[in-house]
Amino acid sequence: MRTLNIDISDLEYEKFGLNADKFSFSEFLDMVSREISRQTLKKSVELAERYGLSNMTMDEISAEVKAVRNNAANR
Repeated sequence: MRTLNIDISDLEYEKFGLNADKFSFSEFLDMVSREISRQTLKKSVELAERYGLSNMTMDEISAEVKAVRNNAANR
């Protein structure tokens, strides 16, 4: 097994909710993946609000998805 050392700021340490100094690589990947997912969701919500998509009903969303799928199928 190899050891990989990574320098991380105190701010990043807190941001990722780290609570130990040693992790397996898979644990580290899980933590980073969760943070990336959180950031992506936050950005998606911001964009939806900016462009008025956050007010769409489920029927409107379904219609948009159907239209995109039909357009892709017809290409």
